[in-house]
Parts: sequence; structure tokens; C-alpha cells
Amino acid sequence: MSDILTLDLPDEEATMRLGAALAEAARAGDVIALSGPLGAGKTALARAFIRHLTSPDEEVPSPTFTLVQIYETAKGDIWHLDLYRLADPAETVELGIEEAFREGICLIEWPERLGPLLPGDRLDLRLSLAGEARRVELVGWRGRLGEIAKHV
Repeated sequence: MSDILTLDLPDEEATMRLGAALAEAARAGDVIALSGPLGAGKTALARAFIRHLTSPDEEVPSPTFTLVQIYETAKGDIWHLDLYRLADPAETVELGIEEAFREGICLIEWPERLGPLLPGDRLDLRLSLAGEARRVELVGWRGRLGEIAKHV
């Protein structure tokens, strides 16, 4: 299986299935970089991922203003970061991002704002709008994308 997977997400249910499949495959130390324009579904995907590992009614607000929300799960802490308002990548060091990269599972919206601090070993999800639907390109996670594709 290639380390690149492209999927069409025709509706919110498909986005939720992808979030759940990613959550099942995730392990401590994983970094998932969520890229795409405003409204492409980055937060919806992160919310589905988090709810799959916590509870279906878990409150999952966008961390746009707080920069980070942390959720405790059996797989380890999930760090949900939204770096849209980040002025300088060094600000993330104060948040404890280095610890998150080592021990947690990181979901990062607007990952390009991290610049050189973004780990090279990561899964990149590039979301785009395709009419009323969404398209996602997944790059990375050697050997794990095939299992994810089976569940979406």
C-alpha cells in the first residue's frame, strides 16, 4: 500500500468514520497535521477523532482562542491544537508541545504555523472542498493507511 491515500468524504458521516478510523490507528507519539482552508472540516474531523476515544457527547470546542485543548483517553492524552492565531512558533514551547510530541497524540490544525518545529514523522491530512463534499489526502503513516481506508 502506498503512503498516500485520497478519499472523498460525501457527507459528515463519512468524516466521522474517517475520524474514528484514525483514532483506532493512532498511538502515543503520533502527530496528525490537519491542513485546508477555513470550512474544509479540520475541526469536524478532530471532533470525531476525539469523541471516538472519549465519549460520543464529549464537548470538543475549537481551540482557536485557547490554542490547545487536552483530552485524557486510554491511549494517552490527545492534544488538539489550533494554531490559526499563532504569531510565533516558539509560543508552542510554553504550551508543552515538546511533551505532547513525545507522549501524546497531537491533532494540529494550521500546522504550517509551526514552521521548523513541526515534526517530520507525522501524518498529513490535506482537506479540500469538492462541491458540497470534501476530499482528503492522507500522506504518511507507513503501513497504516490501508487499514484506515477499509473503515471509511
